Amino acid sequence: MSMELNAIAKPQARVKKLPVKRKINAKTAFKKRKTIVRDISWLSFNARVLQEAADTTVPLYERLRFLGIFSNNLDEFFRVRVATLKRMVTVVGKTAKMHMEENPDLILDEIQNTVITQQQEFNRIWKEIEEELKEEKIFLHTEKQLSRDQQKFVQNYFNEEVRTNIIPLMIEGITQMPYLRDKSIYLAVVLAKEDNSIRQKFALIEIPVAVLPRFIILPSRNDSEHDIILLEDVIRYNLPHIFSYFGYDKFSSYIIKVTRDAELDIDNDIATSLIHQIEKGIKARRKGKPVRFIYDQQIDPHLLEYLMRRLGLSGKDNLIPGARIHNFKDFMDFPEKVFTRERVRRKTFIHPLFQNAPSVMQVMQKQDVMLHLPYHSFDTIIDLLREAAMDPNVTTIKITAYRLARNSRIINALINAVRNGKQVVVILELRARFDEEANLQWKERLEEEGVKVLLGVPGMKVHAKLCVIKKRIGNKTIQFGFVSTGNFNERTARVYGDHCLLTSNRNIMADINRIFSYLENARHDVKHLLACKTLIVSPFSMRKFFLRMIDREIRNARRKKPASVILKMNSLSDEELIAKLYDAARAGVEIKMVIRGICCAYTENKKWKKDIEAVSIVDEYLEHARVFIFHNNGNEKVYIASSDWMIRNLDHRVEAAVAIEDESIKQELIEILNIQLNSNVKVRILDNEQKNAYKHSPGRKIRAQLEIFKYLHEKTYL
Repeated sequence: MSMELNAIAKPQARVKKLPVKRKINAKTAFKKRKTIVRDISWLSFNARVLQEAADTTVPLYERLRFLGIFSNNLDEFFRVRVATLKRMVTVVGKTAKMHMEENPDLILDEIQNTVITQQQEFNRIWKEIEEELKEEKIFLHTEKQLSRDQQKFVQNYFNEEVRTNIIPLMIEGITQMPYLRDKSIYLAVVLAKEDNSIRQKFALIEIPVAVLPRFIILPSRNDSEHDIILLEDVIRYNLPHIFSYFGYDKFSSYIIKVTRDAELDIDNDIATSLIHQIEKGIKARRKGKPVRFIYDQQIDPHLLEYLMRRLGLSGKDNLIPGARIHNFKDFMDFPEKVFTRERVRRKTFIHPLFQNAPSVMQVMQKQDVMLHLPYHSFDTIIDLLREAAMDPNVTTIKITAYRLARNSRIINALINAVRNGKQVVVILELRARFDEEANLQWKERLEEEGVKVLLGVPGMKVHAKLCVIKKRIGNKTIQFGFVSTGNFNERTARVYGDHCLLTSNRNIMADINRIFSYLENARHDVKHLLACKTLIVSPFSMRKFFLRMIDREIRNARRKKPASVILKMNSLSDEELIAKLYDAARAGVEIKMVIRGICCAYTENKKWKKDIEAVSIVDEYLEHARVFIFHNNGNEKVYIASSDWMIRNLDHRVEAAVAIEDESIKQELIEILNIQLNSNVKVRILDNEQKNAYKHSPGRKIRAQLEIFKYLHEKTYL
């Protein structure tokens, strides 16, 4: 198993044990902090993902996926957060264009200690899963464990599928060492002669996982067994064939991998268009500074020394000794069909109000409707846009786009609308991290079809999830639209838990139009956002609004009136809002939170009248929604939003929250939040020590996602 998950160990040619650094006492190092270190809290979240992989009640296939998710999460953590912390260390004492953490070097040390512990747990779980795979008669074979028939299959597969997709590089003969791609894995090869009659040489082969599957199913001895080989081992088996004309007869090979700084540097040169800056940034990212170099700990020491020298690495860099398998993220796509016990998936269903409805807009004209994804089908949103594209009375469609599906039916509907004579405006966020290149391609295609594409606001990402559709009947304009907590992406909508309000409410539509006026106006006049009466918008009003709402609960608590706040979000790290929550707890406000990821708030304090109840749910679906509920002396106020409570969302992005006015939808959201707060399966308690203890409570077992599915499936709409 790979030890790529290790953090910042000292490099050694051959390492049998994990390196040990000076232990950092987090309580001592960060005792003056009023909040939990963001990056340590994130690692605590990833530990919850690892708990799912360890849970034997989870189907084996899903446990493999959670190992892959854990590994993928950690890769991104190093690309973004560790890279950023390293930048902070280098700019101490200088003017920094970033939000600076206190003691970034100590945070890096604490990251190392935490990740090493998680790595050991990861290795234990993988060994356990390997044994369970064998019990299921699923076997992972190396190139040295093949039967004669399998050897013939692997050779044929290589010749037919792999050979033309690899370019072996004799790196000793190349003046400029090629840049190793981030996210890719490479086979570093030593070519030698058994009798040492020829000097050994080094070669490098990129494993083509972008075009070929990582897992290849082999012919098995009988139908009850499933043999699988990794793509790199197919290449390993064929090394003598690949290098046959060099005269070598001894080959050894080792997987290596580079993780690079993925921060996209955008300069402030107003003479350079944002598109050119993004394109330049993407190219620079591919050659970003390495933040990890991971290698097989059995690697030939001369090869390791050579690679370090050619790649410009030193003992100060994160050289991580690992084992045979790297890029465990690919295990998220482990072949599901080899499992005899297939997963029973809960099927999404059309919202009852749209079942057999001839027109989505007719339903929306009568009443607001809330889609709860992925329980409700995302197809309703596609159907709305398709209907708008064909309706001769629809004149305009405007929508924001942050992350889109690879084969986006949203885009297809918008293109059809243009072809049917509609005006279509797409606010496309080119700076959506890791989606920049895809969004550049979408921009080109949309503009070719006649869609008006705008790129948002300089210096701010447009993260709000909004749409407006204008329909002209006679002299009257009717407007429809939606406000969502998640992206308009039909692929992720199958697994991301989100809420999307479909509405024709005039006040809401007026505010959505104001936001689009702000985004479409080249001067980005703030007056449009300040004029919003129903939507709460960042960066100009959201922070102040939520501070006021908490203050109201504090006043009610001090007046001995009922006072409570229920919050659901992905991440809570904004220090000002956390401080206000502390004030509320001190005053006796009941605070309950469902936080999936980062939670920098402490939840217990002897000086508070009431501790904060905070839980995290990690289950089959990714909890992505943002919901905020304030008791308001019995007249509850309920909001959904695109924004978490983080500095970046509140101060540096265009975000939108909407008040839910429909009483039935309001109660629906409250009941869903209560189901999550009362559940006791897949629920971890968020405490001051980040222990991730499972929540236990008497009575029947309540699994929130299953209960919500039942609740929505059985709910009737009269």
